[in-house]
Amino acid sequence: MLRTLYLPLVFFAFFFANAQREERLPADLRQHNLTIYNASLFNPAFSLDRNNPQSIAVWSRWQWQGIDADPTTIFLNYTRKLNNESAAGLAFIQQNTGVYFNTGGALNYAHQFELNELVKLSVGANVFVFQQELADNRFVTDPNLPIPMPTATDDFIVQMAPGLSLSVERLTLALASENLIDYNFTAKEGNTSKEDKIFMGLLSYDFPLTLGSATNAFLRPSMYLRTIPGQSNQIGLYSLLNTDKYWGQLGYNNFYGYGIGAGVTFFKHLSVGALVELGTGSTITKDASFELMAAYFLGKPEDRHKMVGQDINLEEEIPAELDSENRDEQIKKELENAQELAKKEKEERKEAKKQQKEEERELRKREKEVRDSLATVEKEAKLAAREIEKEEKAIAKAEQEQLAELNAEKAQEEADALANQQAEQARKLDSINNAKQEAAIAEARRLAEERRKDSIAAIEEAKRKEALARQEEESKPQAGEKYEEVKTEDGLEPGYYLIANVFGTKKYFDAFMADLKSKGMNPGSFVRSKNNFNYAYLERFNTMQEARAARDSNYSGRYEGNTWIFRVVGN
Repeated sequence: MLRTLYLPLVFFAFFFANAQREERLPADLRQHNLTIYNASLFNPAFSLDRNNPQSIAVWSRWQWQGIDADPTTIFLNYTRKLNNESAAGLAFIQQNTGVYFNTGGALNYAHQFELNELVKLSVGANVFVFQQELADNRFVTDPNLPIPMPTATDDFIVQMAPGLSLSVERLTLALASENLIDYNFTAKEGNTSKEDKIFMGLLSYDFPLTLGSATNAFLRPSMYLRTIPGQSNQIGLYSLLNTDKYWGQLGYNNFYGYGIGAGVTFFKHLSVGALVELGTGSTITKDASFELMAAYFLGKPEDRHKMVGQDINLEEEIPAELDSENRDEQIKKELENAQELAKKEKEERKEAKKQQKEEERELRKREKEVRDSLATVEKEAKLAAREIEKEEKAIAKAEQEQLAELNAEKAQEEADALANQQAEQARKLDSINNAKQEAAIAEARRLAEERRKDSIAAIEEAKRKEALARQEEESKPQAGEKYEEVKTEDGLEPGYYLIANVFGTKKYFDAFMADLKSKGMNPGSFVRSKNNFNYAYLERFNTMQEARAARDSNYSGRYEGNTWIFRVVGN
């Protein structure tokens, strides 16, 4: 059992060590306190064992005020058991984030695979369909400002949240994403980029208890990690004490503070409870947040889910009818649509991976061609150098031979006792021969110099190509390095930009830039035409080496947050 606990504990400890704090409101559903009814909102696979199907439950959260106009969330959920291995749910959800007001519904489906007597794997998905509109009329576009502002449009959005849960005896490891797949039908594009995905992980263990006449009693300590785009990681701990008659909960979240809650079950069917969350000096605010929940269990009391590891009554009950006969058919169609969407996404990922492999093969092919070209140029340069050396030796030999001939002719002329006329004619002949020989030597030297210059130019060109290839090799992203590259971006000078943060909301961007300037930095920013987001960067560099050195040194120790490199290649 200790071996089973070791790997998940190391996994969570690694992420906890990298958590950082930033002071602004996250954009998630803030459902980290859900532990019994409606737990499928935290992880869709939990509808099998933590929603107690079949049941109707409502959950509402009133977030602390003063940050984003009193964020609130309401979730009304119906969960039912389809068979011994699967469950489904239908819900109404309404959330006010202070910036947006979302109203819509959600479908849930989960299925369990029994790998052996001790190990069970559960997978599930939530499909959210909602209308999104601006929640506060204070967001008004100023025509005099050149900065893009939110437009007051009502967007129709579909969002898919998958999750899985692995149970080994009483140990549970769960992973989920709140917005892994989404699409804005109004804008006809994805609602969030790949950098804005929310991921959650949870590790818990159930300890059975004996508490008087209370049955199905257990203590469930848990810890969780939530990654928020543009925010510090959220780390949380809580312990749930649960029985069939009452429940209590204590917890802590490094962003929201301490939480304490309790609830009671009446007549073995009706459960009501409340929770309050209190901020501390280390959290963003000390104002309190409140949660209320109520649930009605429609099945028999003995069919209620028990603690993980205990015997569970898996007799299939006859499900109650929903509001209309068409509701079951509607749920079936929505589940089929969700499965089709997941299948399509899988095919797209497969095609993208195939395309990436093709691009890598093409890149390797071009690199080989460059290396072969450099080798050919170097070989030709060496051959040209040898030819120049041979020609210079031949010229020197010819000069020596000509000098020897001249000396012999001069000696012959001095020994000859010819008349003055013959001597004059000999001198004229010598002058003509000397001129011809000097012209021939000069021409040979000129040709040799031209060949030497051509060889030097070829060698310099080869070195230049080698330097360009080396620079392109150094600009490639390293393994595990966060990096993005574009051919061109409006208004941006080519180079390497050290990105500190990306914002979709103007007020958070202004606050972040003001904070950097107050710390003595001179940050820059630009707006991507691709997603209309504000990119805040610390500095632009001319080379990848300079950008990596600034990133690895935390900008010479002046900025402690995470940074990544954005390259503009240019024409």
